[in-house]
Formats: sequence, C-alpha cells, structure tokens
Amino acid sequence: MKTEIIEKNYAIAKERYAALGVDTDKALSQLQNIPISLHCWQTDDVVGFERNVAASGGIQTTGNYPGRARNVDEVREDLLKVISLLGGTFRVNLHETYGEFGGQFVDRDQVEVKHFQGWIDWAKAHGVKLDFNSTSFSHPKSGYLTLANPDKEIRDFWIEHTKRCRRIADAMGKAQGDPCIMNIWIHDGSKDITVERLRYRQILKDSLDDILSEDLPHMKSCLEAKLFGIGLEAYTVGSHDFYAAYCAKNNVIYTLDTGHYEPTEDVSNMVSSLLLFVPELMLHVSRPMHWDSDHVTLFDDNTKNLFSEVVRAGALDRTHIGLDYFDASINRIGAYIIGVRAAQKALLSALLEPLTTLRKYEDNGQGFERLALLEECKTLPFGAVYDYFNLKNNIPVGEEYIPEVERYEKEVLSKR
Repeated sequence: MKTEIIEKNYAIAKERYAALGVDTDKALSQLQNIPISLHCWQTDDVVGFERNVAASGGIQTTGNYPGRARNVDEVREDLLKVISLLGGTFRVNLHETYGEFGGQFVDRDQVEVKHFQGWIDWAKAHGVKLDFNSTSFSHPKSGYLTLANPDKEIRDFWIEHTKRCRRIADAMGKAQGDPCIMNIWIHDGSKDITVERLRYRQILKDSLDDILSEDLPHMKSCLEAKLFGIGLEAYTVGSHDFYAAYCAKNNVIYTLDTGHYEPTEDVSNMVSSLLLFVPELMLHVSRPMHWDSDHVTLFDDNTKNLFSEVVRAGALDRTHIGLDYFDASINRIGAYIIGVRAAQKALLSALLEPLTTLRKYEDNGQGFERLALLEECKTLPFGAVYDYFNLKNNIPVGEEYIPEVERYEKEVLSKR
C-alpha cells in the first residue's frame, strides 16, 4: 500500500475524530506503549521441552500443521519473526516446561532459575520482558487434582513446583527491572458429580495460602479461573467464584481468560466489578467456540467490549494483557499476527472512543444521543488510523503481512 495513500487517509481520519474531540496522535502513542505478552506455547502446540508430548490434563491442542517449533532455538526464532511483523511493545510469556534443561530430565519440583537464565539473557538482548506460568498439566502426577489433592505427597509436589516458579519469576523481574507477571492455573476438577466440593476448595485455599506467603518483590502472582476442562466437565475447583473471592480477600491479581467462559457470556461485564475488589487484572485474550478451545483471537464484539471496559474504567495501568491460544491447524506465525492485531485493533478502537461526549450524554440522561453516537463510532475511519500505526512502525500494512508469513513458511518452517 502506497505511503502517500496511508498518510492521506490518516489525515482525513484525524480530522474526523478531532471533530468529536478525539486526539488520534495521543491514541497511537498510547497503543505504542501498551505491552502485549506473546504466549510461547503457540509456537509448538504446548509441547515444551520436558517430555516432548502433547498437552494433557484438562486441555488439548488440535491440528497438525507443518512447522512446529521443536526446540528452544526454533521457539525463539519464531517469536522474533512474529515481533518483526508487529508494531508496539511486547513481552514473552513462558510456561515452566519451556526451560533449558540441558538434555537432562528435571522434574517440576526441582526446577531452578538456572534453567531459565538463557531466556533471561535472550530477552535482555532483544529488548523484551518476560512473564511466567507454573505448569500443572501434562505430568504423571497431574491426574484430576494437583494443588487441591487430598494426597499430601502429590499436593506437596505441586506446592513446591509453584513456589519454585514464583522464585524463577522473581529472578526474571529483577533482571529486567520490571515485575514478572506469573500466572497460576490448575486444571483440578472432576469428570462427573462430586460430593466433596467444599473439601477440595478448602485444600486449594490452604495450598495457595502457603504458596503466596513468600514475599518476592520482583514478581506479581495472578490466579486464573476456568469453567471446565476436557475430562473434568462436572466440577472445577478453581472456578470463577472461588478465585474472585480469593483474589479480593487476599489482594491478588485476577486473571480473566476470555476462552474460559461460555461463548455467549460477555466477559467484559466482569471487568468493572473485579476492578473494585482486586488490585489488578491479567487478561488472557482468547476465543472460545462451543467449549474452551482456545481459538485465535479475532477483532470481534467480545474482544472489543473487553478493551472498551478497561479503557472506560481508566484501568490500563492496572491491566496486563497477554494472548493465550494454541491453534495447530493453521500457520502458527500467522495465528500470532492475527491475534495480536486483533487485540491492538480492539485497544485502538477503545482509545478512539469519544468518551467525554458519551459521558456527558449519559450524565444528562440523553439516551438517544448516547446510543446514536455509539452507533456512528462503528463506521468512523478507524482502519485508516491502524494502517498509519503500522506504517509508522515500518511493518507491513493491512494484508501485506500475508506474503511475509508465507515466505517464512517456505524458507524456514517447511524445512523442519
């Protein structure tokens, strides 16, 4: 797309938004500096480097598209390719199973900072920051219950694992001079009816109390709820109500994964309530389809509504954003680009909303005017502003990234 056309379209869009009191240059500056955390597990379908087996334990990756990353070097190569095709600020989100174990088996209750020193060095060299996750699935001791397991030996194994992960996250945060956000998600639940709901939740509460008791100043912990898992359809110990209450009581960051709720449920409705009671939010931006299938994020109503609520609440400084899906049925690099651009478009759309006028209409009881302006905003020249954002970042504009992804597939992915 010719530069002069993009610049001309942006000038028109800028004038159109200015008429509504919206500063497009300011919105673009904000978008440039909002970090989005790239989930490393899209590169290799959540396999990792511990056992080289597909994910199990409440989750499942579908598809077998060629070109999956097979080792840490290929994961990093793919991540750098993704970043090269995107404008903005990025972090990289790691699961514990993506450490560098030197060809040796390191069980999860033995993992140490040294297994991630390579990632710390790599991140510093490439100007990105790291986030982290404990990994309770895909392990012989995962079963149906981990941190909520009545078996003390198994429970203690996962408590130790999670404690060590928090210390690794703390080392990452210290090295990068910015807190590492560490997410705790467990699949614990039951395939069919259980009569011990309270018992398992009491055990999980006690486990979390133990894990979170250690003061680690360079990391922040967050807890992620889930509706259900594959093979765990009847009961989830770490449900939305459990974690909402726990995070509110204990001042812990709450993780909202948009793929962990019914597809017809508008997760954005939870944002304003949670912000009143928890210190911060972690958003895992995904897309459910009939079940928690972690499809590639799209610029759809649910994604737009989510970021609109965050911006309307003035909570960007209390919100962390990461992607969390794993589609093995299409080109994995392309899946990253689609998802990141969808999140960025949703953010930009929210930042370009004429909030001052909309709030005035609402305060004055002018319901017709508010609704009319919200409808007109849908067809404002938003796309021209996003095209200009990409142009200023010297990356492909619009669909121009498609041949770049195809070229990478031909030259790199197809040879794996």
